[in-house]
Amino acid sequence: MRRLSMLCLCLALLGGVNAQDRRTNIHVASYNLRMDTPRDSLNAWPHRKENVKALIQYHDFDIIGTQEGFIHQLQDLLEMPGYAYFGAGRDDGKQAGEHSAIMYKKDRFRVTDSGNFWLQETPEAPGLGWDATCCNRICSWAKLNDKITGQFFFIFNVHFDHQGVVARRESGKLMVDKIKEIAKGAPVICTGDFNSTPETEQIKGMSAILQDAYDVSQMPPYGPFGTSNGFRVAAPLKNRIDYVFVSKDFEVLKYAVLTDSKDQRYPSDHLPVVATVRFID
Repeated sequence: MRRLSMLCLCLALLGGVNAQDRRTNIHVASYNLRMDTPRDSLNAWPHRKENVKALIQYHDFDIIGTQEGFIHQLQDLLEMPGYAYFGAGRDDGKQAGEHSAIMYKKDRFRVTDSGNFWLQETPEAPGLGWDATCCNRICSWAKLNDKITGQFFFIFNVHFDHQGVVARRESGKLMVDKIKEIAKGAPVICTGDFNSTPETEQIKGMSAILQDAYDVSQMPPYGPFGTSNGFRVAAPLKNRIDYVFVSKDFEVLKYAVLTDSKDQRYPSDHLPVVATVRFID
């Protein structure tokens, strides 16, 4: 009987440790929402916004680096209980244009500092960068305080240009410089649609200062390699262009590219990239 009681006590203690570990894990995602445009017909935002919200809530993301969301799309996501966001429109630094907004659970995290910069030669103001011809590109960042662990860390979220080869390369260099300048060696998570595959100079540059969650996940990566589906369920999913990067202050417990769909339709033309990370003691 005494031996059984000791076994129960040990199991209870182990269960408590595991529960505590789960509480301190951070489930972070990078998710290109796809802008709201009627050109998408049945895949336009009004037909899929509930599926996006359902996916986020079911998988219980703590932080989501979003790309392409207009202000009304972000407001739709705020219908999910418990979330807030930081970010600015890329066209005016306020609400105009697409955002690279950072959504987070407001009962878990507190924003203590934040800002935006543009991917161009003068990053303090909106404008096209280098050989980009279509769109301004913006990076939003925030310094978060984890109310559970007491830890502070920086989260950066960005969307690189889809056309300009020079713009992507130079944006990578700018991201490295800005992360160093803003975070000053503090813990960092960076999410984004980089429109760049792993062998490119810009991704190699990012990987030189931060860990690619795909590469360092303790559990083998789950799901397809590629992250862009074009709203096609039969897409080959060969190109990995969406990322979660973390500084060496974090261990990556697991990494996934999620293929959730409903009625043979994806919630977005990108798949969410998800990493479960934890501060290293």
